[in-house]
Amino acid sequence: MGALLILGGRSDIGGELARRLCQGRPVVLAARGEQGMETLIEELTAAGATSVHTLSFDATQVDLHREIVERAAQRAGQDITTAVVAFGVLGDQDRAEHDEAHAFDIALVDYAAQVSMLTVLADVMTSGHIVAFSSIAGWRARRANYVYGSTKAGLDAFCQGLADRLHGSKLALITARPGFVIGSMTEGMKPAPLSVTPDSVAEAVTKAIESGTESRTVWIPRALRLLAWVMKLVPRPIWRHMPR
Repeated sequence: MGALLILGGRSDIGGELARRLCQGRPVVLAARGEQGMETLIEELTAAGATSVHTLSFDATQVDLHREIVERAAQRAGQDITTAVVAFGVLGDQDRAEHDEAHAFDIALVDYAAQVSMLTVLADVMTSGHIVAFSSIAGWRARRANYVYGSTKAGLDAFCQGLADRLHGSKLALITARPGFVIGSMTEGMKPAPLSVTPDSVAEAVTKAIESGTESRTVWIPRALRLLAWVMKLVPRPIWRHMPR
């Protein structure tokens, strides 16, 4: 079955996917610092993971991405056959409009570091699945969160091209396009229409992985696809006043 690598081991969605995909295989949880994942480790062990390892991982250190993936395989003692790229930041839109360093940090973590890691995984892995997370926020950038939205737009385009590159191989890319995710990253924010929870996102991604070896894009929930079509039709004078 091969090893499962979660890049963003403390993320809500990463944890939910780990719980669903861990049975009968070694798991590596990579996160910034190796503390604070004890409960998840216990849950994965109880759920049937053959072993659970942690790895210190800073997404911004892109020059170490290939080394991180190689070390993960070494820790697991098996090739990685499922890799979940679940790290990311929401950032502060108001701050990013005046603080170029903060805007750059958001772009680095949510786009550049994702491109780097996905490129490494596609080069190193020979079979299985890679999971990446786009967002409805990238479908049409909104005034209220255009910095974050722009990173998701770029990542989505990259993933579509990468999926085409992998076509016909034994390695598939699952690109998840969820709506507003109610979780620790969005705590305190008002949920948007068709909001989802980490467990519903993980369930949809798991079904996509189990359904075959072809790359695919998954709208979560499915009705979000219709909303996205409507979003494209909203006149710009109205659109610029849309909330997050």
